[in-house]
Amino acid sequence: MLDVNYISDTYYNQAKNEIVTFLPKQPINIAAPHFVFFIKDYLEKRYGTTTLKEGGLKVITTLDYNLQKQAEEIASRIAKKNEKKWNGSNAAVVIIDPKTGQILSMVGSRDYFDKNIDGNFNVTTAARQPGSSFKPIVYSLAFEKGYTEKTTLFDVRTEFNPSCNPNGTGAGKNCYTPDDFNNKFRGPMTLRNGLAQSINIIAVKLLYLVGVSNSIKMAHNLGIRTLKNDPNIYGLSLVIGGGETTLLDMTSVYGVFANNGVRNPYKGILSISDSNNNIIEKYKSVPQKIIKPNTAHILSSILSDNVARTPTFGANSILKIPGRKVAVKTGTTNDNKDAWTIGYTPSVVVGVWVGNNDNKPMKKGGAALAGPIWNAVMTEALKNLPVESFEKPKLIDSSLPPIFRGFWQGGNTFTIDTISNKLATEYTPKEFQKEISITNVHSILYWIDKNKPLEKKEVLGGSDSQYKNWEYGVQKWWEINKNKYQIISEFDKPIEYDNIHTLDSKPNFKIRGFDNKIYKKNNPITFSIIPNSIYSIKKIDVFVNNIYLTSLKKPPFTTFFIPNNITNISSKNTLHIIGIDNLGNSGEKTI
Repeated sequence: MLDVNYISDTYYNQAKNEIVTFLPKQPINIAAPHFVFFIKDYLEKRYGTTTLKEGGLKVITTLDYNLQKQAEEIASRIAKKNEKKWNGSNAAVVIIDPKTGQILSMVGSRDYFDKNIDGNFNVTTAARQPGSSFKPIVYSLAFEKGYTEKTTLFDVRTEFNPSCNPNGTGAGKNCYTPDDFNNKFRGPMTLRNGLAQSINIIAVKLLYLVGVSNSIKMAHNLGIRTLKNDPNIYGLSLVIGGGETTLLDMTSVYGVFANNGVRNPYKGILSISDSNNNIIEKYKSVPQKIIKPNTAHILSSILSDNVARTPTFGANSILKIPGRKVAVKTGTTNDNKDAWTIGYTPSVVVGVWVGNNDNKPMKKGGAALAGPIWNAVMTEALKNLPVESFEKPKLIDSSLPPIFRGFWQGGNTFTIDTISNKLATEYTPKEFQKEISITNVHSILYWIDKNKPLEKKEVLGGSDSQYKNWEYGVQKWWEINKNKYQIISEFDKPIEYDNIHTLDSKPNFKIRGFDNKIYKKNNPITFSIIPNSIYSIKKIDVFVNNIYLTSLKKPPFTTFFIPNNITNISSKNTLHIIGIDNLGNSGEKTI
């Protein structure tokens, strides 16, 4: 600078003689460090080290930094409490937009710079056992195969190794009799309650019914990349977390459930430009239909059902977000080495892991340790999102075998009319029909072939290798509990048919007051309905051009409408009425 006359001799000498004092070394100040290095690793693998260092890349990521800061603060604050109270020193959080797959937040530990917990290690991409948070993957496969939320399996002590005795003993053999957190057995349970309450025996039986290999394939399709294709590695323990996966993958999987069965693979980058401002990579939506929309709707309905999960978690647990419908599942591994909570709405998925990087056991598991972090982060994430509800599942198909529709008391049923107590007919209204099982209690393997579950089984009974052991537990439970249930035999089946709801019992109607003339749009049109019915009329619903007008509940059944008040009025219009009597018989009339 002196040589080119940029500074004077005086300034030059002052600068040379200045004593430089260095400040103490400060920690590296990186915003969202785990996410930054996650992106850096991607760039290095995709474009190479030289381009990463010298290419002048400009990268715009998907991160919501305000949400990231909140997630970091919550994870750090609650993880420190967990360490003191429950011996759980670390925590990780992932937030994803299920409609795009974009990563909104990634917290890889409670503190990137804390060496005592290996804080710079990114737990969100580390393989850990997911515990029961894996169960919805197996349930989704079951619903795809035709099982329903009402399908009932038995939560009874069950030996799953066919080589072992049904009571779980066998010298020198690897017997497998899983239990639950409280070592209780609950008898018959619907799949809804089994999943909501996270009952292990129900889940293990369901995994056997749908197949371990099929479940691994489903996991791969949903986005799990860590599981090996060999089912013998995991066995039936897969459904309760026997295989390792990552928090990032698991959060992405739950995004499929949130997004009506459509997977958007997770992404961390919106765009990359080179030194000349040429865009070399840009976010592109690549949605993949993985499961049926109704399968996702069933899962969301179950996982957001606070009443169904209450027996395990309580009515006001940490899984409940006041004023919001949120689906959520917890997971805990053996000895409480991993605690998970993953939940979602249609617009956001939040996954939380709590544990120790060195696998030291904790004093508690999923809901107790990961739940508070999940609740706090989800609450923050929802502040800027609209109140949303999940789509309701379709009604269960009445043509499915009874055992699929929840009739565990027996696979043969008959339907009665609850008013006449006689066999229902095509004229018996749905609300007066009651389906009843002829009592013949067995495990589900008595009724179905697991390889062809929806096809009628040629020979009922036990050809399956698991049948003997499953049946042993069911019959033992039934022997103790059958006095609590009404026993229905073939002799209890009526021989006569419903004679109250018949074709002749349907009311019919006449409509009076319309003449063959032209009506003015702004003048009222008055008319009367004259019923002809065996039984008293309960109500008559009136529609004009398929738009509901009114309900008439007592005579005289007279009303009116003004054409101008009907939005779709035209030169020619339709009046339609539906009348129902006090016993449920209905009739219609259109003019």
